[in-house]
Amino acid sequence: QVQLVESGGGLVQAGGSLRLSCAASGRPSNIGAMGWYRQAPAKQRELVATITSGGSTNYADSAKGRFTISRGNAKNTVYLQMNSLKAEDTAVYYCNAVILPYTRHQYIAWGQGTQVTVSS
Repeated sequence: QVQLVESGGGLVQAGGSLRLSCAASGRPSNIGAMGWYRQAPAKQRELVATITSGGSTNYADSAKGRFTISRGNAKNTVYLQMNSLKAEDTAVYYCNAVILPYTRHQYIAWGQGTQVTVSS
């Protein structure tokens, strides 16, 4: 089973930057689209950004102009560069990926989540 391992969360001051990383482990599988979601207190999990294996990106309105999603050359990693952070960006950020096993049906995998706290 493919697992997603995240890193890069932490505490940052408003206006600062943070870079999140997520790596999918599982050589027997191909990895399709990957993305970042977040869940703030008292809110449902929401889409932040997605990127296909070909590099096509999609952003939530709140992320446009400030966040950049990118893909590693091996296509099993995804990054989220977050600039000009605001207190409203405080949330648990989750990585996800479309897993394409060679001998199974495709499924969605999720990371454990990483806390991003923006102080104000």
